Amino acid sequence: METTTTRHPGFAPGVPAGVAARLRAIVRGRAQDPAWARPALLGVLALTAVLYTWGLNRNGYGNDFYAAAVLAGTRSWKAFFFGAFDAGSFITVDKPPASLWLMALSGRIFGFSSWSMLLPDALAGVVSVALVSDIVRRTAGAVAGLAAAVVMALTPVAVLMFRFNNPDAVLTLLMVASAWALVVSLQTGRTRWLMVAAAALGLAFLTKYLQAYVALPALVLTYLLLGPRTWLRRIGELLGAAGVLVVSSGWWVAVVTLLPAGARPYVGGSTDNSVLNLIFGLDGISRLTGAIGGLAGGAARGAGRAIAGGGFRGFGGGGPGFGGQAGPLRLFNDQLGGEISWLLPLAGVALLVGLWVHRRAPRTDLARAGYVLWGAWLLTHAVVFSFAAGILHPYYAVAMAPGVAGLVGAGMVDLWRLGTRSYLGSLIGAAALLATAWWGEQLLARSPSFAPGLGTLEVALAVAVAVVLLVPRSALSRLPRLAGLASRAPAAALAAGLAVVLLGPAAYAIDTIGHSEQGGTPSSGPATGSSFGPGSGGPQGGPRFAGGGGPPAGFTPRAGFTPPAGFAPGGGFGPGGGAGGGGGGTSNGALTAFLERNQGGATWLVAVASSMQAAPLELSTGRPVLSMGGFSGSDPAMTVSKLQELVRTGQLRYVLVSGGGGPLGGAESQSVTTWVTQHGTAVSSTESGASGLYDLSTAR
Repeated sequence: METTTTRHPGFAPGVPAGVAARLRAIVRGRAQDPAWARPALLGVLALTAVLYTWGLNRNGYGNDFYAAAVLAGTRSWKAFFFGAFDAGSFITVDKPPASLWLMALSGRIFGFSSWSMLLPDALAGVVSVALVSDIVRRTAGAVAGLAAAVVMALTPVAVLMFRFNNPDAVLTLLMVASAWALVVSLQTGRTRWLMVAAAALGLAFLTKYLQAYVALPALVLTYLLLGPRTWLRRIGELLGAAGVLVVSSGWWVAVVTLLPAGARPYVGGSTDNSVLNLIFGLDGISRLTGAIGGLAGGAARGAGRAIAGGGFRGFGGGGPGFGGQAGPLRLFNDQLGGEISWLLPLAGVALLVGLWVHRRAPRTDLARAGYVLWGAWLLTHAVVFSFAAGILHPYYAVAMAPGVAGLVGAGMVDLWRLGTRSYLGSLIGAAALLATAWWGEQLLARSPSFAPGLGTLEVALAVAVAVVLLVPRSALSRLPRLAGLASRAPAAALAAGLAVVLLGPAAYAIDTIGHSEQGGTPSSGPATGSSFGPGSGGPQGGPRFAGGGGPPAGFTPRAGFTPPAGFAPGGGFGPGGGAGGGGGGTSNGALTAFLERNQGGATWLVAVASSMQAAPLELSTGRPVLSMGGFSGSDPAMTVSKLQELVRTGQLRYVLVSGGGGPLGGAESQSVTTWVTQHGTAVSSTESGASGLYDLSTAR
């Protein structure tokens, strides 16, 4: 029996017709879209991939705290599942592990390195841009979707975080995926997509806990007001989605909660080894109120003193640290302005115009649903980030980028439509572009040596665009040589205007990929006058290590262990130093070599006060390092009885106690230090290369 294969025109012989049709649909797009729209989008996505992956190794291990946990996940499945800081699984990082899972899987496939760790976040960025574009395409058309893709791709904080290993990259992807599934549910009327949206948001919760739920009001409000079917039916469907959200968010939390404490690592960041304490404490209410959740007793008092004195960067609250002073203008300050505020004036106008243009549309109109979704998304994040009194890093603003992109993409099209109906529309469009260009010039002026003249050029071009928009089309029609341009001039001017106001963000994006970002407070663009603003960690164009320090000391990796580009010995990781902590360390290559020679069969190379001290050593050697007090040394994870058991069973031999505990101290930390100094044998600094190292092999 003979079979024949039907070929689709334009594809290679032997390609089945069905496959050829699907490939053509991917390349060509929908039949109702302009022929150039899909190829243009594919081009934007390709350029986004280049932007997010170019020189990716330049960022080294990014945030050493998370990089150490990724390394641990490549060495131990237990550490992988729990998000443990080290392969010995003594303590977890202070975030849920979903983003670590992706990076650790990449490390298991390609081998642990800077590139394999950061690649999943870069790919998350490309997918996020594609999903935002598709959401806007479904609600506002192909042209709007393309504009949204460009805006999302060039948002400075997005360029920063999709090249970094903090959880925010994967968090943003999963929140956008939830919005995409919601819009598909609105478009198709299929409830199962609403359940997918809930499941995706639950996974976002397992990436960064309650921050994922900042997007929840926008999703619920959009479906409740504008979804298909009756009110009662929609309420019932949302209740069903709430059940899915609880399961998706809570399964890992339930596992950790139900397991005996001895069968899992200590929950880093908590005061009582409880994941619920972490969710509603350090990673929850304290972010909003400024209360130091997750710290207790002497640790809390020590943290209060550190905040008051400005000496410990990890707990900057609603004051001048990190995100700057809380208040209605916070998003425009030195810390956050350059990350996200470039197009906020245009996005605000777009929201108002879009809701007005579609005010008489049917209740289930997708275009209006898009404005409600992105408007509520942006406003909710803006309120939370503006008034949060707790820890607020500027890079959190990456979660706002989809809202800005969605509103600007759809709004530019509706501004054109409004302009074709009335001169008022042209006036609003011109004013929005001028205001946005002026604000871009103000942001660029904060770094006078960066791209001099670009802000002035942006304003001048915006004025030219505004002039074109404000010339009545009837006047153009009366001029024979310009009559043919009358109908096309407004659309061309608005497209040019969008390109003009993107000059500043694009310059920041290019600068961001051109310099190294490492440590706990990454920022995009050039240095500004703010001590916590973009680029404040170091000179423009150079490496920026947390605390202003250098790379980890003694960076002599073991065979098969690939270090990131740009790392070299000379920094130091000792107490109070290293990644994430200011101050000078006492460690050097001699200490590293001594510990490696004498580790023997112990699980951990050495125990130190904090993860900030442990991470550089763990990354440079590839061996587990025990962080007794978690990120800052304040977690009550280590007790004398635990330490005695680790020593008795031969899992730990050396403890480095220089500095008297962690940066915040605490009674338990002091009792552990006392026991070590009383029962251990001090190792000569001449022999080990550092003071404060104790050998506990004789303390069993």
